[in-house]
Amino acid sequence: MSRVALNWIMTGAPARLLAWLVVLVTLITACTPAVDLDEAATDQPSATSSPLPAAGDAALAPLGTPTTTPAPVPTPALVPQAFSLNLYQEGDFVPQYTFDWCVGASIQIAHNLIDDTGGGSWADPAQQGELWEMARARSSNSFNGANPLGWAQVLTEVGMGPYAVVSIADYDDALQTAARAIADTGRPVGLVMWRGRHAWVMSGFESLGDPDQFPEFSVTGIRVQDPLHPHGSGQWGPSPAPNSLLTPEQLATQFVIREPRRWSSDLPTGYLLVLPLAGA
Repeated sequence: MSRVALNWIMTGAPARLLAWLVVLVTLITACTPAVDLDEAATDQPSATSSPLPAAGDAALAPLGTPTTTPAPVPTPALVPQAFSLNLYQEGDFVPQYTFDWCVGASIQIAHNLIDDTGGGSWADPAQQGELWEMARARSSNSFNGANPLGWAQVLTEVGMGPYAVVSIADYDDALQTAARAIADTGRPVGLVMWRGRHAWVMSGFESLGDPDQFPEFSVTGIRVQDPLHPHGSGQWGPSPAPNSLLTPEQLATQFVIREPRRWSSDLPTGYLLVLPLAGA
């Protein structure tokens, strides 16, 4: 055998033997079943998981509870209650010293109802005559004496105003207007009585409902000062005592509609009020 052939045998045989060994290992591995790595690693503890609770064993917390806004509780509607307001204090009343001076006396009464400073009451007869003359001079027809226009103007000029004369066609509306004016201003209202022949002062009222809370309320009583007391009238009836509380029906026997033809005025027919205005 030549040296070349011998070298091939010596170097080729081991190579073929190595190749057969590789093939044999591959076949053995392919025929061996797969082994779980967890089972093979016997020195490592196996991971465990807790079983899910059975239905009913525990209540599952909701993922999110919906927020509910409670329905607003409606505010109870206000129910009108008995209400009263009276400006009168003992000593506020002044009688008229002549049968003509009812407007002068009513101005003195109004001052006393308004003035709470303790500065003294207006009750002097000479002063009453001067106030009547002032109102007469400011009236639309002084021949007929002092009328409501002069009455309102003097109240304003002497520091109790502003006042204005208003005519209201409906009786209940007139009472409501007068009561609301007293509540709003704290000042009395002049009532033109006997179709314009006489002057009273409304110093307070009683009602079903507070005028400050209810746009509509009913007047159930009227506090009045009639400067003609205790004389009264044969035609219109007796004069109520100072600070009398009259029902609307009682007041209506003497507080009646005045027609504009009976005096110089552009005001329509109605119930006349010498009304205090707010904002003074």
